[in-house]
Amino acid sequence: MTQTPSSQPQKPPSAVLFDMDGVLTDNNHFHRAAWKELALELLALDLSEDDLNHKVDGGRNPEIIERLTGQPPTPQLAERFHIAKEQRYRDLARGQLRAVAGLTDYLEGLKSRGIPAVIVTSADIVNTEFALEALGIAPYFQGRILGEDVQRGKPDPQPYTLGAALLGLDAADCLAHEDAVNGVRSAAGAGCRVVALTTTQNAETLLAAGAALAVPDFTGWAAWLDD
Repeated sequence: MTQTPSSQPQKPPSAVLFDMDGVLTDNNHFHRAAWKELALELLALDLSEDDLNHKVDGGRNPEIIERLTGQPPTPQLAERFHIAKEQRYRDLARGQLRAVAGLTDYLEGLKSRGIPAVIVTSADIVNTEFALEALGIAPYFQGRILGEDVQRGKPDPQPYTLGAALLGLDAADCLAHEDAVNGVRSAAGAGCRVVALTTTQNAETLLAAGAALAVPDFTGWAAWLDD
């Protein structure tokens, strides 16, 4: 069942770790369109809706290619695919990215209470800067863990373990926001309490993956910090 922040009995966390795509901005339809186009062009794969729903979201591109094909790509193919796919994503998304409802108020609430926020994303630095500039929210974050900063991407816990470590915290002291099954598994596996957004998957799927709550957006979360 989808729940709201008012149903969350926990006190505010020591820090909040945010995935980017599908959490800060509802942009996964652009990523999925780019994946479908480039998978056909460069991998000779016609991705099904099931592929897009269960294999593409959450993780770095080489890991996703391995999920789709059953074998890791060569370094040359991985680089070629990454460059082409992410450029296509930016072409599709340019001028159309918007913050998820309630996000700015929530980030402002965290800032005013001295609760640090960190981005934990599988995206590279180019896509991260692209999104943060479009949304105008870069100053709210005290650090970033990007796809190139980890040896093992989501669903491995490493990204969220490193995100907490940036602040000198244990992941168990942090709240994480995710939208993809592999992201939820990563954050929960690291020990975070996970509140997932239903921008990419339905609530039941996210709760089954390990989320404690599933919400449509961040509306009301600034007020929750006062409870």
